[in-house]
Amino acid sequence: MNHFVQNFMMPDLYQVRQMRRETDDTFTLQLVSAGGRQPFEFAAGQFNMLYVHGIGEVPISISGDPGRPEALVHTTRAVGAVTRAMRTLKAGDLLGVRGPFGVGWPVQQAVGRDVMVVAGGIGLAPLRPAIYQMLANRDRYGKLVILYGTRTPADILFRKEIESWRARLDVEVYVTVDRATEGWHGNVGVVTKLIPKAPIDRARTVAMICGPEVMMRFTALELEKRGVDGDHIYVSMERNMKCGIGLCGHCQCGATFICQDGPVFRYDAIQGLLSQREI
Repeated sequence: MNHFVQNFMMPDLYQVRQMRRETDDTFTLQLVSAGGRQPFEFAAGQFNMLYVHGIGEVPISISGDPGRPEALVHTTRAVGAVTRAMRTLKAGDLLGVRGPFGVGWPVQQAVGRDVMVVAGGIGLAPLRPAIYQMLANRDRYGKLVILYGTRTPADILFRKEIESWRARLDVEVYVTVDRATEGWHGNVGVVTKLIPKAPIDRARTVAMICGPEVMMRFTALELEKRGVDGDHIYVSMERNMKCGIGLCGHCQCGATFICQDGPVFRYDAIQGLLSQREI
């Protein structure tokens, strides 16, 4: 094994500083280095491989603030053996971290443009670092619009933060749910129905989309119908990633390796893959 592969296959040891339950099946881990690695610098949209001893590892996007690299934050759903084990961790427990890997959101390329952020469900977590970065440099961007859709009101992530974003006068935030429950007085319907509400200049808009693949595909199509160019639309894909460095081939789609060439892609470069299952 060459030196590059060996370095990137060896996890660093991190300690859980805080475990926070977000929803019934979603949680946030705040980690700090147990081996002296400080700070953990990353680009918004990159991911790490998280390893639970004796069980395995999974790719999870970083959901913390790039401007606060002293703490490493990951938000994920408990959907498999590794993430279910991660949900049982408590303060002081250890896990392995490899990364950061991949291509992030086009935060720098969006400077001077309007930005639309469209998230579905857990897809808000990988987009949150980009939102943090743009809010910290708000004067460098035009209009900033955040559209977020979930299954029910109980599935809404980061409620307090969404409320704080909504309270700002320089951000437009719209939230919708697929199925309303008692006490919900907001929007009902798929997230694409929010797009007409967005006060943006389609000719100067950069869109960043993350969520289920079918949601990303229909969102991109709706934006294109409204005049946003495909080369200004970006999506995040984390399909089948296993190693993070293009070694195992699990995430290879034709000539594309999701872990190395993505997970963030320009829509016009990846749209063919969004309609194909398990390539």
